[in-house]
Amino acid sequence: MKKSKIILRYSFYLISIIYVLLIINNNITFKKYHQENKIEGIITYYQVNGDYVLIHLKGKEKVIVYYKNNDLKLELGMNIEVFGELNEPSKNTNFNLFNYQNYLLSKKIYHTFYAEKIKVKNKSVNIFYKVKNLIIKRINKSKNKNYLELFVLGNNNLDEMKSIYQSLGISHLFAISGMHITLLTSVLYKLLNKLNKNKKTNFIIISLFLLFYMFLTNYTASVLRASFLFILINLKKILKTKIDNIHILLIIFFGLLDYNPYYLYDLGFLFSFCISYALIKYNYLINKYHNYFIKVFVTSLISFTFSLPIIMLNINSFNLLSPLINCLFVPFVSLIVFPLSLINLFLPFLDNILLVVINILEEIAKICFIFKIEIVLASASVLVIILYYLYITYMFYKINLKKIIVFMIILLIHINIHYFIFYPKVTFLDIGQGDSSLIELPHNKGNILIDTGGNYDRDIANTILIPYFKSVGIKKIDYLILSHGDYDHMGEAINLVNNFKVEKVIFNCGEYNDLEKELIKVLDKNKIKYSSCINELNIDNNKLYFLQTKEYDNENDNSNVIYTELNNYKFMLMGDASINTEKEIMNIYNLPDIDVLKVGHHGSKTSSGIEFINDINPKYSIISVGKNNRYGHPNKGVLDNLENSKIYRTDEDGSIMFKIKNNKLKIETCYP
Repeated sequence: MKKSKIILRYSFYLISIIYVLLIINNNITFKKYHQENKIEGIITYYQVNGDYVLIHLKGKEKVIVYYKNNDLKLELGMNIEVFGELNEPSKNTNFNLFNYQNYLLSKKIYHTFYAEKIKVKNKSVNIFYKVKNLIIKRINKSKNKNYLELFVLGNNNLDEMKSIYQSLGISHLFAISGMHITLLTSVLYKLLNKLNKNKKTNFIIISLFLLFYMFLTNYTASVLRASFLFILINLKKILKTKIDNIHILLIIFFGLLDYNPYYLYDLGFLFSFCISYALIKYNYLINKYHNYFIKVFVTSLISFTFSLPIIMLNINSFNLLSPLINCLFVPFVSLIVFPLSLINLFLPFLDNILLVVINILEEIAKICFIFKIEIVLASASVLVIILYYLYITYMFYKINLKKIIVFMIILLIHINIHYFIFYPKVTFLDIGQGDSSLIELPHNKGNILIDTGGNYDRDIANTILIPYFKSVGIKKIDYLILSHGDYDHMGEAINLVNNFKVEKVIFNCGEYNDLEKELIKVLDKNKIKYSSCINELNIDNNKLYFLQTKEYDNENDNSNVIYTELNNYKFMLMGDASINTEKEIMNIYNLPDIDVLKVGHHGSKTSSGIEFINDINPKYSIISVGKNNRYGHPNKGVLDNLENSKIYRTDEDGSIMFKIKNNKLKIETCYP
């Protein structure tokens, strides 16, 4: 009987793995909407952002609705009808970065919907939504709204503090998980045991509460894991079965994946299960100690070790002091902030006390943030992550100093992985309507960023540039070359140098404009060297030639035009140089058969003249351009001029990478 149970259990695991891989590898979804322009459903969540309202609508399937109007009086549970356009969610357009489509798939959402009109069909809501709406109204009146939303509803809207907590490695304390569920259920058990000694009755009451709490938190993966684990472990005790807690966790893990295989794209899901597995498996190491703070430290150390491979998937950096900082924040949040937040929900007069406690918490976090030691951890393949976990599991099995030293060496190699790149790479990043190109020389001998892009509505430095640098293991930019002073080429320069290490900045020829002068003030403040109007740059025997050194009366003609050869392949980056500059370059230089041309001025008709293109005869042409841009770039005439060249466009291909491996040019695009 025991043997058959084991066979049945492992058969379930195996079948689940095959099913999940089949779904994900073939990108299978279970869509019920296709080209609808009208959808009806119930509001399960909504958030007002300025003039927009974002709505989670549950109809035949879950859909995210965007509506440019916030004067509607909405409530959860309302039945509404939306009219507009159904869309596929966008993927990431730059390598290794956040994939919005996968994020929505992890929530079983296959479509977004841009609404032109919303009609309320039925204002009446069921009892569960009525309770949730009452809780939301109470939270909205609180001075501590963001923290109450976080700890009661699982909505993390902490803005600036969210990134600080993540940088410190304590963001798990601000996502409802096992720690919070354990505290909640422990308090409930004590209260119920005073009223009723029947354990089964109390277990049923708490289980029903947890089911409602899942609903309150919109069935967040970490809450599902923690709640189901509590229910099944306690059910095991009542039924007196001998299945161990690890297998209970695995049953929940594969059960949720069978429900939605795309949970594998949810970092919260992965963190929750991996760390839970580690803490259950190695609980004996924690229980060896009686001192509370030593227990917290050992718990943090185990959690930290098992979270490292997941960090490689998307976050790409961690705070080395995280285990120590957790010793301070775990008791503060779990024993003071979280309980007080729940009490404050029912006792509004405690608002000011909670506000003081939260201010203390945030001030301590800001102080710790100053002293954080950030370690960059490049993205890794699934195979590398599996190997990491195999070694970590081996290391914790009869742990000893030798195993720890080997692990530290492996980690040290990964942290410095950029030194083990044996070939040059040139990546043309997709930053919308603008330019940004990255040259990476072998063995970390030089990282050169040419332009930063710039968009008044988007923080490109912190959402694209810096995350991408970290994802490939880059810790600093050796040279930031600015082709010229237009905002779409250098608008993010100040943001970049304030948030990432930049060794030196190179400007183009001509007088500094206002934007460049603002940047120079920041460079002087941060003691960053800069120069302008140079002829060439020599980096470890790799030369970058600056072909345009005349001074014109406009920024575009003053653009730096850069030529370089990498392993005998010729690259030329034109900035926004016009046909006038192209003629000057043809008169001075002989540049036949360029391998890769970064087309001038985003494919505008003012650049890429037919004489110039015929003269340099580019094999590949890159056009950095925003999707559906208002300038109509690239111009059809320019595309005709480039007809003998293979054209790649960031609006159609995403970012484009050229690797020169074994003296061969290998091309990868973010959209394959």
